[in-house]
Amino acid sequence: MAAGAKIDPMHQFMIQPIAGNLEAGNPFVFTNSALWTLVVLALIWFFMMGGMKRQLVPGRWQVMVEGLIGFVDDMVHASIGPEGKKYLPWVFTSFVFLLFANLMGNMPLAAFGVHPFTVTSQFTFTGVMSLISFAIVLGVGFWKHGLHFFTLFTPPGVHWIGKVLLFPIEFISFMVRPFSLGLRPFIAMFAGHILVDIFGNFIVQGLQAGGGGIGVSVLAFLFVAFINVLELLVAAIQAYVFAILTALYINDAVNLH
Repeated sequence: MAAGAKIDPMHQFMIQPIAGNLEAGNPFVFTNSALWTLVVLALIWFFMMGGMKRQLVPGRWQVMVEGLIGFVDDMVHASIGPEGKKYLPWVFTSFVFLLFANLMGNMPLAAFGVHPFTVTSQFTFTGVMSLISFAIVLGVGFWKHGLHFFTLFTPPGVHWIGKVLLFPIEFISFMVRPFSLGLRPFIAMFAGHILVDIFGNFIVQGLQAGGGGIGVSVLAFLFVAFINVLELLVAAIQAYVFAILTALYINDAVNLH
C-alpha cells in the first residue's frame, strides 16, 4: 500500500462483473458473488456426495456427513417434535449453506492470490433465506390452523382487554422476525471482515512507518489473528442460530406456542 493511501474496508464487499457488461445492454452478467456462490454449492455437493457411499463400515467422511445430518435432525426434533421431519430439508439446507459460505469467506486464500467473496456478507442472500423461512412459517400456520393462526398473537389465560393490548405488540414482534433472522449472519460476517481489513492495513502502515510503528504492527497482527479465529467460531454459531430460530419459528406455526 502506498503511503497515505486511504483505507477502503468496503471494497471487499463490492459486487464486480467477471463476464458480461451490463452497460453494453447485456442483462446477464457473471459476478464475483455468483462465482463464489457456485464455489460454495460445489463444495457442499462434494462434501455430501463423499459421505453418501453407504458403506457397511462407515469411513471418516461418511461419519462426518451422517453426524452433521444427525445433529440438525436432533435439533429439529427437539424444537418441533415428531412433525419436524417435514421441515428438516430446509433447516438442514440453510444450516449447511450458511456454514460453508461463512467458512469459505474466512479462508486465507489471499496468500495464494485468490480473494474469496463472502456471499453471506450481502443482505440479499441472508435476507432471501429469512424470507423463505418466514414464508414456510406463514404457509404452515394458515394451512394447518386457518384463521385460528392469529391466536399465536394472543397468549392464553389473558383477559380480553390484555389480549387487545398484546395483539399489536406480538404481531409487530412476529413481523420483525424475518428481518432480524437475516440481519444476524449478515452483520456478523460484515463487521468481522471490516475489522480484519482495517487492522490489516494498520499492520502494513506500521511496518512502513518503522520505529514505534513496528510495535503497532505487532499488536495489530495479534488482533487480526484473534479476530480470524473468532470469525471461524462465529461462522458456525451464526449458521446454528439461523437454523435453530427457523425451527423454533416453524414450531410456533405448527403448535401455536
